[in-house]
Amino acid sequence: MKIELHNIKKHFGSVRANDGINLSIEPGTIHGLLGENGAGKTTLMKVLTGFIVADAGEIRLNGEAVRFTSPAESIRRGIGMLHQDPLDFPPLKVIDNFLLAFNNQLVPRRRQAKRMLRKLTERFNFPLDYEARVNALTVGERQQLEILRLLALGVEVIILDEPTTGISAPQKALLFDALHRLAQKEGKSIIFVSHKLEDVEELCDRVTVLRRGQVSGHLESPFTAEKLVELMFGQSLPPSDRSPVLPGEPVLALQNVSLQTYRLTIPRMSLTIHAGEVIGLAGLEGSGQELMVQACVGLHRPARGRILLAGQDLTGRSYHDFLKAGVAYVPASRLEDGLIPGLTLTEHFVLSRREKQPFFIDWANATAGIQQKIDEYSIRGRPDTAVETLSGGNQQRAMLSMLPARLRLLALEHPTRGLDIESAMWIWEQLLERGRTGTAILFISADLDELLEHSGRIVVFSGGRMFKPIEASATSVEELGHLIGGVQVESTETRSGSG
Repeated sequence: MKIELHNIKKHFGSVRANDGINLSIEPGTIHGLLGENGAGKTTLMKVLTGFIVADAGEIRLNGEAVRFTSPAESIRRGIGMLHQDPLDFPPLKVIDNFLLAFNNQLVPRRRQAKRMLRKLTERFNFPLDYEARVNALTVGERQQLEILRLLALGVEVIILDEPTTGISAPQKALLFDALHRLAQKEGKSIIFVSHKLEDVEELCDRVTVLRRGQVSGHLESPFTAEKLVELMFGQSLPPSDRSPVLPGEPVLALQNVSLQTYRLTIPRMSLTIHAGEVIGLAGLEGSGQELMVQACVGLHRPARGRILLAGQDLTGRSYHDFLKAGVAYVPASRLEDGLIPGLTLTEHFVLSRREKQPFFIDWANATAGIQQKIDEYSIRGRPDTAVETLSGGNQQRAMLSMLPARLRLLALEHPTRGLDIESAMWIWEQLLERGRTGTAILFISADLDELLEHSGRIVVFSGGRMFKPIEASATSVEELGHLIGGVQVESTETRSGSG
């Protein structure tokens, strides 16, 4: 199916999210869509899939003008979208989530649905357990399920929004194989929205770059990262300049800590983190690194062992006690765990204050305070902007802007997930500046290059086992990949050392 977008315009108040965009997608191709956070990519795809209606412009499918007012209409015409956060029901089983794709007239019987799902999984080599609950799946497996649902509905165009974020290398390889097959062998049109230039270089036949709501250029494969960056930002970006930080006094100490859930047990972890140190945590999703971070900030109580913060025993204490002791936590799910949809930036600023709140809120003072943060952190929004309308990068900037000035420990999950290069560089400038002032940084990332570039030490988790910390300067992407896969466990795993 050929897609043509002509002069698409969509404004939100004074913000011109799409300002006259022209784009053509050929059948049988993988078309990359790039742009910095807030460039208009998501808005354009929401227009194409009927989530929002454009203020002006025209959509043509195989030469026929169409107008969508809902996602259901776009799916009926063969256009489906895989969102960055999968649209599924985690408590339900895989087969039940698959059945939910069909409306009342088209719902197949359960046995028929299983046969249909089995054919699709075998066709793309997706190893899904039909009876497993979705909340037990990895992000990559949830993506696989959603792709299969769209294909079962007969879509001819698949839009993928940041699909390689937070998935493992094997799952990424499966995804890319599936996309190549869909485009090259089955003639489907693929729109690949991403910030990862290496993924775009590897996968896409053509790329369109957006900047501030307009098309800044089109490129045919092969293309270079340097040219893509220039189109995205108007100039090439300087290399990051990281000066070494000498670790200070111990900030956080895990002493033979064991963690347990109904699905995972992590035995006898010991690790000491020093002031100013940056420690990265690596591993496949669900390997234990998220649980370890939650224990370090008081969100999960250890089954045994002790957690010390600056010498103070906080074992079993509440999240609030950890906050008072100088700990902050930035979760991966910005709108589920970090921010509150429906509230404005000003309201978040008021809620983020840790000092004792007055009985009456001084809204004028709060508005002035958040405006200062907006200017300082380059947030593309206003004090009265609802947080759910911000782009992912601006949501991340907003969360960082509301952290206390002085912290002992800052723990983050995927701090640059879904961000463009410039935004990711800016985020790390802020984090490393905190490190220079004595804050210990503990972060999870699925990006091995990010771990190697910014960590002093890296701790790998594999299947609930914590490996001995390794110096980032003394390892490589290949070695980390082996460790994440559980190779050389006996020689590197730590059971009781000080770390």
